[in-house]
Amino acid sequence: MGLTTENFLLIGSVLLFVSVMAGKTSYRFGVPTLVFFLATGMLAGSDGIGKIPFDSPQAAQFIGIVALNFILFSGGLDTRWKEIKPVLGQGIVLSTIGVFITAITVGLFVWQVVPGFSLFEGLLLGSIVSSTDSAAVFSILRSKNTALKYNLKPTLELESGSNDPMAYVLTIACIQLVQNGGSNGWGIVWLLLTQISIGAVMGFVCGFLGKVAINRLRMDYAGLYTVLVVAIMFFTFSFTDFIGGNGFLAVYLSALYLGNQDIIHKKSIIQAFDGFAWLMQIVLFLTLGLLVFPSQIVPVIGIGLLVSAFMIVVARPIAVWLCLVFFKVRSKSKWFISWVGLRGAVPIVFATYPLIAGVDKANMIFNIVFFISLSSVIIQGTTLPVVARWLGVAAPERKNMVMNVDLGDSVKSESAEITLPEGCWACGQKIVDLGLPKTALIAMIKRGPHYITPNGSTKLEDHDELLIFSEDEKCLTEVYRRLGLEKRPDEEGAQPA
Repeated sequence: MGLTTENFLLIGSVLLFVSVMAGKTSYRFGVPTLVFFLATGMLAGSDGIGKIPFDSPQAAQFIGIVALNFILFSGGLDTRWKEIKPVLGQGIVLSTIGVFITAITVGLFVWQVVPGFSLFEGLLLGSIVSSTDSAAVFSILRSKNTALKYNLKPTLELESGSNDPMAYVLTIACIQLVQNGGSNGWGIVWLLLTQISIGAVMGFVCGFLGKVAINRLRMDYAGLYTVLVVAIMFFTFSFTDFIGGNGFLAVYLSALYLGNQDIIHKKSIIQAFDGFAWLMQIVLFLTLGLLVFPSQIVPVIGIGLLVSAFMIVVARPIAVWLCLVFFKVRSKSKWFISWVGLRGAVPIVFATYPLIAGVDKANMIFNIVFFISLSSVIIQGTTLPVVARWLGVAAPERKNMVMNVDLGDSVKSESAEITLPEGCWACGQKIVDLGLPKTALIAMIKRGPHYITPNGSTKLEDHDELLIFSEDEKCLTEVYRRLGLEKRPDEEGAQPA
């Protein structure tokens, strides 16, 4: 059968369906969906039963970059600032210094125990596998209904969502070291500084400009706002990369900024990107599975097991304990964070960079990295709930209520009906631009004989009657102030909801 557009779409749709079904089944066994997605790709590849010819690191890298953009952006949108603020310091240290320590320790170990590897080649392999995978961690925790105590969830979320940029920078730097023989040390330091600093600045700049664009551009269709955010995401990555910054870091920080701001159609945008992220994970894992030749993995199983065991037992605990030595973190929490060092698809994507750069041992490095990622997910992933309970850091999972009502961040205990007088400051303004407290909600607007369910882009008009829900009386008073009104102490209409 010749490969045509129709055949390609047919094969792709079948692989997606099989992967989704396999992922659904995996929850029962506590195995991350990553394993099944990769396995499906390997079975469909040249060495498997599908015999689909795919041997293009360039195509795999392009797909990987696009997928990582969506995955990082979705992770940033879902991250709540109030949750990560208490653990911001330790999360940043783990995602930067922790990645660096892991890369160094693994690199030195590989240099000493793997025959034929130079110091720089060992550091390259260590850099590639130095970041963790958030999707694998939380798919396992959710599948076993394992909640975590002591702010462990936001710590792991922040670390795993933000440590890919550091691993990327170290990988690029080590490729240069391998190719130049370490003759440009200061250039590597400069690369690290510029990548991180420019990436961080551009992340917040693009996030701010993205907020302005989303709230100022009036779209006729709600779905176009999601398209606009996709454009913002890709521009953030590509422009940051063009001027010498870390595009992955910029994408994550811009999404983190947007996710904690009032933007139009925010809920639908977050839901859309959650779907995009799942699709990109499946496509990414399938692609990497197709790229791997299982017959080439067999010769490196011994080395892969050795390096994987060293990472789990030695390198990761050393990095975690050194990074958290100045923070008030329980010993049991440190041990659990040490165990949650799952390597997922990101290291496999980064392993395509040496292949494209023409590094001598690139093919061997790729196969070792693939085996390390796979073994890490299987060994650590399947035991996460057991380790959490054994260390006493697991908390009972709260069951979700059947009702799905979104009234904001807090329970609303006060309500009021407010009529906007003619010429009021708020008239002519979009709701998203009013700066209302996050614990307040305009639930409905009566405009003449019509009732309107508002969103962020709704403009208020003279004589609008607003139904307001708020957390408490203080919050309701702030709503009046934001609307340009003065609430009288004896004002009627404010009552318990």
